[in-house]
Amino acid sequence: MTDKNYITKTSIPGLVVIERPIFKDNRGFFREAFRLNDLEKETGIKFNIVQADHSYSVPGVIRALHAENWNKLVYPLTGKAFSAIVDIRPDSPAFGKVETFEFSEDNPQALFIPKGLANSVCVHGNMPVHYLYLVDAYYDGTDTRAVAWDDPDLNIKWPIKSPIISDRDRNNPTLREIFPEKFSAKQN
Repeated sequence: MTDKNYITKTSIPGLVVIERPIFKDNRGFFREAFRLNDLEKETGIKFNIVQADHSYSVPGVIRALHAENWNKLVYPLTGKAFSAIVDIRPDSPAFGKVETFEFSEDNPQALFIPKGLANSVCVHGNMPVHYLYLVDAYYDGTDTRAVAWDDPDLNIKWPIKSPIISDRDRNNPTLREIFPEKFSAKQN
């Protein structure tokens, strides 16, 4: 039995939130994180998973804002996380739009993030976050685009003040630096 009501569209085309039911008992719980047929029907995007990745981040970490040329399904498994997703597809009507999400063990959700959206993870609880993501292309590092986590045009309200950031993420360009023509057109 499938039900697309478990999938909620966002203001960014293709970005959806997946909230499947949880079945709890005295042993713990069981939950389907997603169903491929429902996801493809709702988004219209074929999602052929070829790689599963697992990230572990300690409290205070921001991993942001990364966009690869692949579709991905992300699912934080532990801890408390904040995620900002930014549409950096230059031809998208939602270019520059930001959506934010809160994840916790009490609020398990998955996000389907299509190609061209930059995503992040910010650990703001007091325990580490294990973060699982499934992707439909193999990672080789050549097609990754990144945007400054503190880009003033995006104005993301991160839930931590002094984050732990990688050197790479500390030096990412702003969206305005990557696509100056998109900002000059907005000013006219």
